[in-house]
Amino acid sequence: MFKKYIVERDYHNTRLDKWFKSKVLNIPQSLVEKIIRKRKIKVNKKKTKTSYRVKINDIIEVFNISEIKPNNLKINSYKYKATKEEKKNYDSFIIENNDNFIVINKPSGIPVQGGTRSFKNITDLLSSTKYFENQKPHIVHRLDKETSGVLIIAKNREYAQLLTSLFRIRKIHKNYLAIVHGEIPKNKKTLEDNLILYEKNKKIVQKAITHLKILKSSQKYSLLELKPITGRKHQLRKQLFNLGNPVVGDNKYSIHKYKKSKKNQNLMLHASKLKFMINNVKYNFEAKSNEEFSNLIKKQF
Repeated sequence: MFKKYIVERDYHNTRLDKWFKSKVLNIPQSLVEKIIRKRKIKVNKKKTKTSYRVKINDIIEVFNISEIKPNNLKINSYKYKATKEEKKNYDSFIIENNDNFIVINKPSGIPVQGGTRSFKNITDLLSSTKYFENQKPHIVHRLDKETSGVLIIAKNREYAQLLTSLFRIRKIHKNYLAIVHGEIPKNKKTLEDNLILYEKNKKIVQKAITHLKILKSSQKYSLLELKPITGRKHQLRKQLFNLGNPVVGDNKYSIHKYKKSKKNQNLMLHASKLKFMINNVKYNFEAKSNEEFSNLIKKQF
């Protein structure tokens, strides 16, 4: 007994082992290699290697693999299933939808991907909507769970690689709005910091640069427009904390006297604009801030 698959365009030039884990069974790498080594997979009627890169319209036959027991499967194969109400609500978040990518105004409070502490996530929510029928969401950048605003998600591997490359070489430009505690000196135009990150007890120092513009200011709060040049984890939140003006609603990077109050449960950080160019076509996207963010601006300025 065997099951036959035809390689889709989205998986062109993907390693056979990665294709298998994505399309057949999400199992440990050692088991995939064992299956291929035992010649239980054929590509175009021929035996092949783990490193083979599949091509569009390749015919892959997967022979009896019943010996793989359920307890060998990865635990993280479960996905969040969106309710009908959640699927309907996502229509209002869509900014752009085309054949290659989708742009949404991400709501605050939902992570982009699932994790050990989060089950409900943007990726699984979108994958169950009409916008990704027979397609898989490809994450090309991230926003923090509590950050709202412009988020772009690729619909195929080709554009996922392209957009990821554009982010890496800083050809995709992002603007943020932030409401922070306290006044910021009017002559402050740029934030430059050496941010510290720890990975497996290893200390890593990363340079971070952000351009800053004060839009409104009072003794209690400041409304800022931020243009990050580098893309470090929690960059804006860390830099504003270092400046002594943490983002309102931020409990992780905050000064004791500015600890989050019950009135401001959400992080007042919003990805407002995103722009880039592909094949001489300019793309400009803008997302409106949520009601809580807008109300705080009206109340304080």
